[in-house]
Amino acid sequence: MELRQLRYLVRIVELGSMSRAAVDLDMVQSALSQQISRLEGELSTRLLQRTSKGTVPTEAGVAFFHEAQLTLRHADQAIRAAQQARLSGAVSIGLSPTIANVLGLPLVRAMRERYPDVRLHMVSALSGHLTSLLNARHLDLAILFDTHNARRWSVMPLLEEQLFLIQSRQQPVAPYIPHDTPIPLAQLQQVPLILPSGSHGLRSSVMASFNHAGFQSQMAMEIDSLPLLMEAVAEGLGATVQPWSAVGMYRDAAERFQWSQIADESVRRKAALCSLSDDELSPAALAARVVLMDCARQLVHCGNWVGATLST
Repeated sequence: MELRQLRYLVRIVELGSMSRAAVDLDMVQSALSQQISRLEGELSTRLLQRTSKGTVPTEAGVAFFHEAQLTLRHADQAIRAAQQARLSGAVSIGLSPTIANVLGLPLVRAMRERYPDVRLHMVSALSGHLTSLLNARHLDLAILFDTHNARRWSVMPLLEEQLFLIQSRQQPVAPYIPHDTPIPLAQLQQVPLILPSGSHGLRSSVMASFNHAGFQSQMAMEIDSLPLLMEAVAEGLGATVQPWSAVGMYRDAAERFQWSQIADESVRRKAALCSLSDDELSPAALAARVVLMDCARQLVHCGNWVGATLST
């Protein structure tokens, strides 16, 4: 016996017609009749009978109808209780500094609105460090760019970000290029670059693109702190290759920096939402993963995550 069969019989008795109940339930009448026949077969008794006035319950049907109403009311109360129960617990989420610039605050707000009793622990660090934390079970979720070192992770492709050549507006190290003009990758060959060290996912993808194009980059320095890296760029000590989110954290970005999209489609950063395996995640962490994906989708759809496209 299934709850849906109880709902079907109750609706038929309430409306006094098999055909009207089928329309109300958005079902084919033959399918509805078949479900009632199965219910009657399981009970070994007739519950409904057709008359000139429509479909009416038998004596057994009346008794069953009243108990079915009570059962369905209890089931609805159980559903509401589950939906209204406040989820609690703690969730640790790791974001790279650039991702945190765009996603961090919207995620915190959304989690507070939907699950106010869930305590968030937000970690902003380079992706290599986040990988180590996730493997050590010190994080529940993290957005990462390199998933080769995964250990029993659940990996969901999230989005791709276009990369930009970013340099100082006051002291540029490369010829000025209009903001909306994509530049060929080859033009970066002679530009002194400031990038994170080799363990960083962004550095690896940029170097791979340069090697594929047949040239080596001209490194000015390596800095593994995004704020310090961007300050060095603003001082004119070199340019960098970063997603738009690297300048998105500056209110005066247009006065401090100039940036141009790199035309080569291979120069993109793929981000994945990684987590412990589903059987290791708490209900709070599973809920946070859904909220994180919803936030990312909304930011991209609303145009608030410049240069980002959702993964299919």
